[in-house]
Amino acid sequence: MLALIEEGDLQPTAARVAERAGISERLIYHHFDDLEALLAAVAERQSERVIERVRPIDAALPLPERIDELVEQRAALLEWITPFRRAAMLHEPFSPALRERRDRVLAHNRRQLTEVFRPELQALPVGARRELLAALDATTSWGWWDAVRSAGLSAAAARRAMHRTIAALLA
Repeated sequence: MLALIEEGDLQPTAARVAERAGISERLIYHHFDDLEALLAAVAERQSERVIERVRPIDAALPLPERIDELVEQRAALLEWITPFRRAAMLHEPFSPALRERRDRVLAHNRRQLTEVFRPELQALPVGARRELLAALDATTSWGWWDAVRSAGLSAAAARRAMHRTIAALLA
């Protein structure tokens, strides 16, 4: 199912998954009670794959280096997950499991931002810190990435826009 989604099939059926895996459709339902259970397993695996791609960034590095590393990492990740996010968005309204996994990844991403920009965040009063973190979170989210890519920016231009936005927020 992951391969089909990555190739652009955003709503693969059990029949297409079975054909791709070289198994019978019946075997899918032997391992999974229903399509929701299969989607939950796929979402869990994709969440693991996303988190595996996130490398720690040393908060002791100079701010420009931290921004560079974060933008490079996030841009590559956001570009890679685009077909998966689009597929998930079709199913999330009906799938508590998909929403839970999405929320877990978003929380992980927010913790990374909190750690990477800890010196800048800690220098602010609580209210301003919360606002800055929310702005950084939005600027490094898939929703933001999808909006600028859909507006016609290339991946390289979107990366530069993200960098410019983060630098301005932290200035």
